[in-house]
Amino acid sequence: MTADPTLAHPQLLGVGGAVIAFDVGGTDTKSALFDETGRMLGLTRTPTPHRGADTATAVLEHVQELTLQKAREFPGVTPVAAGLIVPGLVDDDRGIGIHATNLNWSNVPFKELVEARLDIPASFSHDVRAAGEAEHRLGAARPYNNVVVMVIGTGIASALFVDGRAHIGGGYAGEIGHSVVDPAGPLCSCGAHGCLESIGSAGAIARRYQERTGIKPSGAKDVLALAKDGDVAAGEVWFDALDALALSIAQLTAILAPEAVVIGGGLAQAGDALFVPLRERVDALLSFHRRPDLVPASIGENAGLFGAALRARDLVGDAG
Repeated sequence: MTADPTLAHPQLLGVGGAVIAFDVGGTDTKSALFDETGRMLGLTRTPTPHRGADTATAVLEHVQELTLQKAREFPGVTPVAAGLIVPGLVDDDRGIGIHATNLNWSNVPFKELVEARLDIPASFSHDVRAAGEAEHRLGAARPYNNVVVMVIGTGIASALFVDGRAHIGGGYAGEIGHSVVDPAGPLCSCGAHGCLESIGSAGAIARRYQERTGIKPSGAKDVLALAKDGDVAAGEVWFDALDALALSIAQLTAILAPEAVVIGGGLAQAGDALFVPLRERVDALLSFHRRPDLVPASIGENAGLFGAALRARDLVGDAG
Protein backbone atom coordinates (compact mmCIF):
# COMPACT_ATOMS: atom_id res chain seq x y z
CA MET A 1 0.00 0.00 0.00
CA THR A 2 1.17 3.51 -0.77
CA ALA A 3 -0.16 6.39 1.28
CA ASP A 4 0.13 10.12 1.74
CA PRO A 5 -1.53 11.11 5.02
CA THR A 6 -1.04 14.81 4.29
CA LEU A 7 -2.60 17.17 1.78
CA ALA A 8 -2.56 15.39 -1.59
CA HIS A 9 -4.22 17.97 -3.83
CA PRO A 10 -5.30 21.62 -3.78
CA GLN A 11 -8.81 22.29 -2.46
CA LEU A 12 -10.43 21.64 -5.80
CA LEU A 13 -13.79 20.58 -4.41
CA GLY A 14 -14.38 23.68 -2.33
CA VAL A 15 -16.43 23.84 0.87
CA GLY A 16 -18.99 21.13 1.61
CA GLY A 17 -19.61 17.95 3.54
CA ALA A 18 -16.71 15.64 4.33
CA VAL A 19 -16.86 12.51 2.16
CA ILE A 20 -14.85 9.38 1.43
CA ALA A 21 -14.23 8.19 -2.13
CA PHE A 22 -13.13 4.88 -3.66
CA ASP A 23 -11.96 4.19 -7.24
CA VAL A 24 -11.88 0.42 -7.74
CA GLY A 25 -9.81 -0.78 -10.70
CA GLY A 26 -8.96 -4.23 -11.96
CA THR A 27 -5.52 -4.04 -10.33
CA ASP A 28 -5.56 -1.27 -7.72
CA THR A 29 -8.08 0.60 -5.59
CA LYS A 30 -7.53 4.29 -4.89
CA SER A 31 -9.18 5.87 -1.88
CA ALA A 32 -9.17 9.22 -0.11
CA LEU A 33 -10.99 11.42 2.36
CA PHE A 34 -12.16 14.89 1.40
CA ASP A 35 -12.63 17.23 4.34
CA GLU A 36 -15.09 20.11 4.67
CA THR A 37 -12.70 22.54 2.96
CA GLY A 38 -12.27 20.25 -0.04
CA ARG A 39 -8.79 18.95 0.80
CA MET A 40 -7.92 15.44 -0.32
CA LEU A 41 -6.46 13.52 2.61
CA GLY A 42 -4.88 10.10 3.00
CA LEU A 43 -4.72 9.18 -0.67
CA THR A 44 -3.88 5.48 -0.88
CA ARG A 45 -3.44 2.92 -3.64
CA THR A 46 -4.01 -0.67 -2.51
CA PRO A 47 -4.32 -3.95 -4.45
CA THR A 48 -7.89 -4.70 -5.49
CA PRO A 49 -8.85 -8.04 -3.91
CA HIS A 50 -9.85 -10.84 -6.27
CA ARG A 51 -11.79 -13.80 -4.91
CA GLY A 52 -13.38 -15.42 -7.93
CA ALA A 53 -17.17 -15.34 -7.75
CA ASP A 54 -16.91 -13.55 -4.38
CA THR A 55 -14.83 -10.65 -5.67
CA ALA A 56 -17.67 -8.15 -5.16
CA THR A 57 -17.89 -9.14 -1.49
CA ALA A 58 -14.11 -8.90 -1.16
CA VAL A 59 -14.20 -5.38 -2.63
CA LEU A 60 -16.93 -4.34 -0.19
CA GLU A 61 -14.90 -5.71 2.73
CA HIS A 62 -11.88 -3.79 1.45
CA VAL A 63 -13.91 -0.57 1.24
CA GLN A 64 -15.01 -1.07 4.83
CA GLU A 65 -11.43 -1.72 5.99
CA LEU A 66 -10.15 1.40 4.21
CA THR A 67 -12.90 3.48 5.82
CA LEU A 68 -11.89 2.28 9.29
CA GLN A 69 -8.23 2.91 8.50
CA LYS A 70 -8.91 6.51 7.47
CA ALA A 71 -11.02 7.03 10.59
CA ARG A 72 -7.97 6.08 12.66
CA GLU A 73 -5.63 8.29 10.62
CA PHE A 74 -7.93 11.32 10.53
CA PRO A 75 -10.15 11.21 13.63
CA GLY A 76 -11.18 14.82 13.10
CA VAL A 77 -12.74 14.14 9.69
CA THR A 78 -16.04 12.23 9.72
CA PRO A 79 -17.47 11.50 6.26
CA VAL A 80 -21.20 12.09 5.86
CA ALA A 81 -21.36 10.20 2.54
CA ALA A 82 -19.31 7.84 0.37
CA GLY A 83 -18.65 7.64 -3.35
CA LEU A 84 -17.71 4.36 -5.05
CA ILE A 85 -16.75 4.00 -8.72
CA VAL A 86 -15.89 0.85 -10.65
CA PRO A 87 -15.18 -0.23 -14.26
CA GLY A 88 -17.45 -2.30 -16.49
CA LEU A 89 -21.13 -1.73 -17.16
CA VAL A 90 -22.69 0.38 -14.41
CA ASP A 91 -26.27 1.52 -13.91
CA ASP A 92 -25.77 4.73 -11.91
CA ASP A 93 -29.48 5.36 -11.39
CA ARG A 94 -30.17 1.95 -9.82
CA GLY A 95 -26.78 1.71 -8.12
CA ILE A 96 -25.96 -1.62 -9.73
CA GLY A 97 -22.74 -3.03 -11.18
CA ILE A 98 -24.24 -4.76 -14.20
CA HIS A 99 -21.12 -6.58 -15.37
CA ALA A 100 -17.34 -6.47 -15.03
CA THR A 101 -15.48 -9.28 -16.75
CA ASN A 102 -12.10 -8.70 -15.10
CA LEU A 103 -13.71 -8.43 -11.65
CA ASN A 104 -16.06 -11.38 -12.12
CA TRP A 105 -19.34 -9.84 -10.99
CA SER A 106 -22.82 -9.35 -12.42
CA ASN A 107 -25.83 -7.38 -11.17
CA VAL A 108 -24.38 -6.39 -7.79
CA PRO A 109 -26.38 -3.70 -5.88
CA PHE A 110 -23.26 -1.83 -4.78
CA LYS A 111 -24.97 1.35 -3.63
CA GLU A 112 -27.24 -0.52 -1.24
CA LEU A 113 -24.45 -2.77 0.02
CA VAL A 114 -21.98 0.09 0.64
CA GLU A 115 -24.62 2.03 2.55
CA ALA A 116 -25.33 -1.02 4.73
CA ARG A 117 -21.64 -1.52 5.53
CA LEU A 118 -20.68 2.13 6.14
CA ASP A 119 -24.01 3.38 7.54
CA ILE A 120 -23.87 6.57 5.46
CA PRO A 121 -25.42 7.51 2.10
CA ALA A 122 -23.41 6.27 -0.88
CA SER A 123 -23.25 7.11 -4.57
CA PHE A 124 -22.18 4.58 -7.19
CA SER A 125 -20.96 5.21 -10.72
CA HIS A 126 -18.67 4.19 -13.59
CA ASP A 127 -15.02 5.21 -13.25
CA VAL A 128 -14.85 7.13 -16.54
CA ARG A 129 -18.21 8.83 -15.99
CA ALA A 130 -16.95 9.99 -12.60
CA ALA A 131 -13.74 11.32 -14.15
CA GLY A 132 -15.86 13.04 -16.79
CA GLU A 133 -18.01 14.60 -14.07
CA ALA A 134 -14.91 16.02 -12.40
CA GLU A 135 -13.70 17.48 -15.70
CA HIS A 136 -17.15 18.91 -16.45
CA ARG A 137 -17.66 20.53 -13.05
CA LEU A 138 -14.10 21.41 -12.11
CA GLY A 139 -11.79 21.03 -15.11
CA ALA A 140 -11.27 21.40 -18.83
CA ALA A 141 -14.87 20.54 -19.79
CA ARG A 142 -16.35 23.16 -17.49
CA PRO A 143 -16.93 25.86 -20.16
CA TYR A 144 -19.08 23.54 -22.28
CA ASN A 145 -22.71 22.39 -21.99
CA ASN A 146 -22.35 19.77 -24.74
CA VAL A 147 -19.09 17.90 -24.36
CA VAL A 148 -17.51 14.46 -24.56
CA VAL A 149 -14.81 13.53 -22.05
CA MET A 150 -12.79 10.68 -23.55
CA VAL A 151 -10.26 8.69 -21.54
CA ILE A 152 -7.66 6.87 -23.63
CA GLY A 153 -5.56 4.36 -21.75
CA THR A 154 -5.39 0.58 -21.87
CA GLY A 155 -8.95 0.86 -23.19
CA ILE A 156 -11.14 3.75 -24.30
CA ALA A 157 -14.35 5.03 -22.73
CA SER A 158 -16.12 8.35 -22.52
CA ALA A 159 -18.57 10.44 -20.53
CA LEU A 160 -21.26 12.31 -22.48
CA PHE A 161 -22.83 15.59 -21.40
CA VAL A 162 -25.84 16.88 -23.33
CA ASP A 163 -27.26 20.32 -22.47
CA GLY A 164 -25.21 20.26 -19.29
CA ARG A 165 -26.49 16.89 -18.07
CA ALA A 166 -24.78 13.51 -18.07
CA HIS A 167 -26.23 11.03 -20.54
CA ILE A 168 -25.98 7.54 -19.00
CA GLY A 169 -28.31 5.35 -21.07
CA GLY A 170 -28.83 2.80 -18.30
CA GLY A 171 -25.07 2.32 -18.09
CA TYR A 172 -24.51 1.66 -21.81
CA ALA A 173 -23.80 5.20 -23.05
CA GLY A 174 -20.27 6.38 -23.69
CA GLU A 175 -18.72 3.07 -24.76
CA ILE A 176 -16.95 4.74 -27.66
CA GLY A 177 -14.10 2.28 -27.38
CA HIS A 178 -16.45 -0.36 -28.73
CA SER A 179 -17.71 1.61 -31.70
CA VAL A 180 -16.52 -0.07 -34.89
CA VAL A 181 -14.07 1.92 -37.02
CA ASP A 182 -12.89 -0.95 -39.24
CA PRO A 183 -15.16 -4.02 -39.66
CA ALA A 184 -12.21 -5.97 -41.02
CA GLY A 185 -9.96 -4.83 -38.18
CA PRO A 186 -8.46 -6.76 -35.28
CA LEU A 187 -10.48 -8.80 -32.83
CA CYS A 188 -11.45 -6.74 -29.78
CA SER A 189 -11.68 -8.10 -26.24
CA CYS A 190 -15.45 -7.55 -26.45
CA GLY A 191 -15.70 -10.11 -29.28
CA ALA A 192 -16.30 -7.66 -32.14
CA HIS A 193 -13.83 -6.79 -34.89
CA GLY A 194 -12.32 -3.37 -35.54
CA CYS A 195 -13.45 -1.53 -32.41
CA LEU A 196 -11.77 1.79 -31.74
CA GLU A 197 -10.22 0.35 -28.58
CA SER A 198 -8.51 -2.41 -30.58
CA ILE A 199 -6.72 0.17 -32.77
CA GLY A 200 -6.62 3.56 -31.05
CA SER A 201 -6.00 2.82 -27.37
CA ALA A 202 -2.59 3.03 -25.75
CA GLY A 203 -2.76 -0.69 -25.08
CA ALA A 204 -3.56 -1.45 -28.72
CA ILE A 205 -0.73 0.75 -30.00
CA ALA A 206 1.84 -1.17 -27.97
CA ARG A 207 0.29 -4.55 -28.78
CA ARG A 208 0.01 -3.93 -32.53
CA TYR A 209 3.62 -2.78 -32.76
CA GLN A 210 4.77 -5.96 -31.05
CA GLU A 211 2.63 -8.07 -33.39
CA ARG A 212 4.25 -6.43 -36.41
CA THR A 213 7.86 -6.46 -35.25
CA GLY A 214 8.19 -9.05 -32.51
CA ILE A 215 9.63 -6.28 -30.33
CA LYS A 216 7.80 -5.52 -27.09
CA PRO A 217 7.67 -1.79 -26.32
CA SER A 218 7.16 -0.57 -22.77
CA GLY A 219 4.06 1.28 -23.94
CA ALA A 220 2.50 3.58 -26.51
CA LYS A 221 4.99 6.29 -25.57
CA ASP A 222 7.82 4.12 -26.88
CA VAL A 223 5.97 3.47 -30.14
CA LEU A 224 5.45 7.21 -30.65
CA ALA A 225 9.15 7.86 -30.01
CA LEU A 226 10.07 5.19 -32.56
CA ALA A 227 7.65 6.69 -35.07
CA LYS A 228 9.30 10.10 -34.63
CA ASP A 229 12.67 8.43 -35.30
CA GLY A 230 11.43 7.02 -38.59
CA ASP A 231 10.52 3.47 -37.59
CA VAL A 232 8.11 2.46 -40.37
CA ALA A 233 6.09 -0.06 -38.35
CA ALA A 234 5.74 2.37 -35.45
CA GLY A 235 4.61 5.09 -37.84
CA GLU A 236 1.97 2.85 -39.38
CA VAL A 237 0.60 1.82 -35.99
CA TRP A 238 0.55 5.41 -34.73
CA PHE A 239 -1.14 6.78 -37.85
CA ASP A 240 -3.72 3.98 -37.77
CA ALA A 241 -4.53 4.96 -34.18
CA LEU A 242 -4.89 8.63 -35.11
CA ASP A 243 -7.15 7.77 -38.06
CA ALA A 244 -9.35 5.57 -35.87
CA LEU A 245 -9.64 8.20 -33.15
CA ALA A 246 -10.45 10.89 -35.70
CA LEU A 247 -13.16 8.77 -37.30
CA SER A 248 -14.85 8.10 -33.95
CA ILE A 249 -14.69 11.78 -32.99
CA ALA A 250 -16.16 12.75 -36.36
CA GLN A 251 -19.01 10.27 -35.82
CA LEU A 252 -19.65 11.71 -32.36
CA THR A 253 -19.63 15.18 -33.86
CA ALA A 254 -22.25 14.27 -36.46
CA ILE A 255 -24.52 12.66 -33.85
CA LEU A 256 -24.08 14.76 -30.70
CA ALA A 257 -22.59 18.04 -32.01
CA PRO A 258 -20.37 18.50 -28.96
CA GLU A 259 -18.74 21.86 -28.43
CA ALA A 260 -15.61 20.05 -27.28
CA VAL A 261 -13.98 16.67 -26.86
CA VAL A 262 -11.80 16.63 -23.75
CA ILE A 263 -9.18 13.89 -23.90
CA GLY A 264 -7.53 12.38 -20.85
CA GLY A 265 -5.71 9.19 -19.94
CA GLY A 266 -2.17 8.09 -20.68
CA LEU A 267 -2.24 8.78 -24.40
CA ALA A 268 -3.16 12.44 -23.83
CA GLN A 269 0.27 12.90 -22.26
CA ALA A 270 1.67 12.82 -25.81
CA GLY A 271 0.59 16.47 -26.05
CA ASP A 272 0.94 18.12 -29.46
CA ALA A 273 2.11 14.84 -30.98
CA LEU A 274 -1.46 13.64 -30.43
CA PHE A 275 -3.58 16.77 -30.55
CA VAL A 276 -2.13 18.53 -33.61
CA PRO A 277 -2.50 15.64 -36.12
CA LEU A 278 -5.77 14.55 -34.50
CA ARG A 279 -7.29 18.01 -34.98
CA GLU A 280 -6.17 17.98 -38.63
CA ARG A 281 -7.70 14.55 -39.24
CA VAL A 282 -11.01 15.41 -37.56
CA ASP A 283 -11.24 18.67 -39.49
CA ALA A 284 -10.67 16.82 -42.78
CA LEU A 285 -13.55 14.44 -42.04
CA LEU A 286 -16.13 17.14 -41.29
CA SER A 287 -18.09 19.35 -43.67
CA PHE A 288 -20.97 21.51 -42.37
CA HIS A 289 -20.65 20.18 -38.81
CA ARG A 290 -19.82 22.27 -35.75
CA ARG A 291 -16.14 21.58 -35.19
CA PRO A 292 -15.48 20.63 -31.58
CA ASP A 293 -12.53 21.96 -29.64
CA LEU A 294 -10.10 19.12 -28.92
CA VAL A 295 -8.49 19.85 -25.56
CA PRO A 296 -6.52 17.91 -22.94
CA ALA A 297 -8.10 17.00 -19.62
CA SER A 298 -6.87 19.00 -16.64
CA ILE A 299 -7.72 17.20 -13.40
CA GLY A 300 -5.13 14.44 -13.71
CA GLU A 301 -4.92 10.81 -12.71
CA ASN A 302 -7.19 11.22 -9.67
CA ALA A 303 -10.10 12.67 -11.65
CA GLY A 304 -12.20 9.61 -10.89
CA LEU A 305 -11.79 10.10 -7.13
CA PHE A 306 -12.81 13.74 -7.45
CA GLY A 307 -15.86 12.71 -9.45
CA ALA A 308 -16.80 10.12 -6.83
CA ALA A 309 -16.42 12.75 -4.10
CA LEU A 310 -18.59 15.22 -6.03
CA ARG A 311 -21.33 12.64 -6.44
CA ALA A 312 -21.15 11.75 -2.75
CA ARG A 313 -21.49 15.42 -1.80
CA ASP A 314 -24.50 15.71 -4.09
CA LEU A 315 -26.30 13.22 -1.84
CA VAL A 316 -26.00 15.42 1.23
CA GLY A 317 -25.99 18.91 -0.25
CA ASP A 318 -24.07 21.40 1.91
CA ALA A 319 -23.97 19.20 5.00
CA GLY A 320 -20.77 19.58 6.91
